[in-house]
Amino acid sequence: MRKLIIAIDGPVGSGKSTVARRVAELLGYVYIDTGAMYRALALKAQRNGIALDAEDRLARMAGEMHIDLRSEGGAQKIFLDGLDVTSTIRTPEVAQASSKIAMIPGVRRVLVAEQRRAGQLGGVVMEGRDIGTIVFPDADLKIYLTASVEVRAERRWREHQQKGDTVDLARTIEEVRERDRRDVEREHSPLTRAPDAVLLDSTAMDAEESASLIVLLANEKTNPGTPSGASGV
Repeated sequence: MRKLIIAIDGPVGSGKSTVARRVAELLGYVYIDTGAMYRALALKAQRNGIALDAEDRLARMAGEMHIDLRSEGGAQKIFLDGLDVTSTIRTPEVAQASSKIAMIPGVRRVLVAEQRRAGQLGGVVMEGRDIGTIVFPDADLKIYLTASVEVRAERRWREHQQKGDTVDLARTIEEVRERDRRDVEREHSPLTRAPDAVLLDSTAMDAEESASLIVLLANEKTNPGTPSGASGV
């Protein structure tokens, strides 16, 4: 059976990581979290005292750093230059820094090339903000996953609460709106829905429901003529 390249794009808090990971599990595919690459670079920049507007230095660092995305015990682990940074890159500070670094053309060129290399053989579920438009414009299946700002912000807020972070919900809503603005308005690789991407609004759906619908769509791609059962997505 042919293995697909599945691209899942969407704004912050839409559930891309959770849904993409579950889709990969259900299909037996490899899950690739492209956002982790930008977060890892942001973390390294912070640790080395490099300003977020030092574009040339950050682009060089992107080309020199070594990132491993490994599956261990059913969970994805992110290693930066041999060190496990899975939890460290999920702080609000690193998230904000990564969204600024992601706007740098030189950084994007380096990491997009790495993402293409990682997914070129298929059998991957790759999620981010420009997978279906820039990284793999010819992906077999493109999904644009979204939800209301309030729901996305609450998801982010709950994630931080579970980690013990003290984060205000109202502030999180404003941060999500600001992140949306930066992602949509950035000059290079802005967040946008690919014309041929399936729009999936998860405002009233949980991750398992969203993942199941995507798997049905994937099965329709690999077995043409088989009803997907995903009408109304």
